[in-house]
Amino acid sequence: MKHIITALYADKNGEIFDAPDIIGVGRIGSDIVKLQPEDLIKLPDSADLMFLPNRRAVGLTKSGELKVIKGQAVSAILPAGYTRTHLPAFECETACQMLPLYGYTAVVLYRNELYTTAIYTDENHKWDPIHYNTRELKKLVRRVKKDLPNNRIVEQVANCSLSWHCCTAQNLFYRRWEAGIPTSPTCNAKCLGCISLQPAECCPSPQSRITFKPTVEEIAEVGLYHLTTAPEAIISFGQGCEGEPSLMANNIAEAIKLIRSKTDGGQININSNAGFTEGIKKIVDAGLDSIRVSIISANEESYNAYYRAAYKLNNVKESIKYALDKGVYVSLNMLYFPGFNDREEELAAWIKFFEELSVQMIQVRNLNIDPDVFLKMMLSQRGKIIGTKKFLNTLSTNFKHLQIGSFSHYINEE
Repeated sequence: MKHIITALYADKNGEIFDAPDIIGVGRIGSDIVKLQPEDLIKLPDSADLMFLPNRRAVGLTKSGELKVIKGQAVSAILPAGYTRTHLPAFECETACQMLPLYGYTAVVLYRNELYTTAIYTDENHKWDPIHYNTRELKKLVRRVKKDLPNNRIVEQVANCSLSWHCCTAQNLFYRRWEAGIPTSPTCNAKCLGCISLQPAECCPSPQSRITFKPTVEEIAEVGLYHLTTAPEAIISFGQGCEGEPSLMANNIAEAIKLIRSKTDGGQININSNAGFTEGIKKIVDAGLDSIRVSIISANEESYNAYYRAAYKLNNVKESIKYALDKGVYVSLNMLYFPGFNDREEELAAWIKFFEELSVQMIQVRNLNIDPDVFLKMMLSQRGKIIGTKKFLNTLSTNFKHLQIGSFSHYINEE
């Protein structure tokens, strides 16, 4: 028996139903496409479903005509480690306000189960939701506050842990793996999908940005605490609750020196847009082990349209080259949007980029943003869409040394 890929919709109460005889579709960029079985995987257990307000669900009739369904569109929100290949398709109503900052993914009914459009990019048990937001978290927060009294960074990440459920913040209190140390209240870019600062008329930011500048001593105290108490410990500057950490280069560099004067254990990382090259150089020279660079495109026009920054893409490249020359492990936090990254001209730019800079890893991350807002703000795309799978396979084939995943890994782990 042939199994039909069936469209879903939600009623006004948020209950989700299938639409019999309406074939499920997805969207790549602005193009609505019929989904095929090879596009689908079972919806992961830790995924969430969300209906899209003021957006009508759509599908195809058996004759192939696009049909608007009398119900709200439905989206899957995937856990980390899954890269979406299709966006949810919908028709916007008159009052179509901007969607919150999530990674919206197509979801359908297939073989009497929920399926979504994604590929599994990386497996890392450390980021499984089962390890976070446990019953003892509040008690562990109190323990670290007692160990490190009057440290404003601890207060910040405690709030991030309990209010925003940030996993990297929580790891400080669980005494394990990668823990974030936010340091910078300012930024040198105005990213479309910034998760810590958005204009008042826009959607609310998922996190609150840090409002103070930590001292060298505060930074070093938290860093040393984590590196000496946690297994496979990583401390990371550049968190969702801050701006660009390299703008605090003087304090971070001095803190790294202070930490390394007392321990050579663990790994020191920075998550950065890498646009402030002089700051990156100071931090690298102080003893940085790894850097993850946020980037959406190797095409200068596309890059500028998204980051709207006070620096240029060439500054980012200069920072990456300096880090590589100094033996720092470099990965890219590639913000991914189906129908944008996987166009011919974007792929060509990436091939040229990796021929110039032998970074070790790409971490593919679903871009959290309203699809229509993103496409409206970005430049019109010219090349043919080749698809997510072909895009990633081409990079993997052409650059054998390049690891493609979704997470930061402990450098020495196998």
